[in-house]
Amino acid sequence: MVIGWFKANMPVAETELHYTNPYELLVAVILSAQCTDKRVNIVAPELLKRFPTPEKLADAEPDEVFEYIRSISYPNNKAKHLVGMARKLVEDFQGVMPSEVEQLVTLPGVGRKTANVIASVVFNKPALAVDTHVFRVAARIGLSSRAKTPLETERQLIAFIPDELIPIAHHWLILHGRYVCVARKPKCASCGIQSFCAYYEKELKKIAV
Repeated sequence: MVIGWFKANMPVAETELHYTNPYELLVAVILSAQCTDKRVNIVAPELLKRFPTPEKLADAEPDEVFEYIRSISYPNNKAKHLVGMARKLVEDFQGVMPSEVEQLVTLPGVGRKTANVIASVVFNKPALAVDTHVFRVAARIGLSSRAKTPLETERQLIAFIPDELIPIAHHWLILHGRYVCVARKPKCASCGIQSFCAYYEKELKKIAV
């Protein structure tokens, strides 16, 4: 039911990060950790203008990268991760973005969530990245049962979502969490899936009591 609703009401769902190639997306995703996509989209263009390829970024030093991303959260660590990522991408993969999650996570600054984003968005693989929005929304709706970690949530979700829908399902849940099922005060009154939602049912029972 939930999948059917999203298919009918959100047939187009994609990342809000701006990019034109896999390298630019990876840079943006690394920058987006605990930072808004809006801020990343403001900062990334100047960074990428200066370092338009992995090879250019690999030749940089973290201090130089820091100057372009100082308004992003955790700029010191992210500057080191970006340079380390570029160097390994050039040295181990000849500057070509790998498509497998197992290869992507060998890049500095790339955890499973980031690797899943690249695998699904760039290569349309059945990989589902679980960020805070996905983790919260899946639990609230009842799509993940007592999952305590992002990995548990990922495994539960991909167990029942058809492979061909996993890439877009990631965006369905993120966008729903970003604009409707928000953290503090979910907008249940305007939510199209309230009749399928475990959280909403629970809230209704509280009111009845």
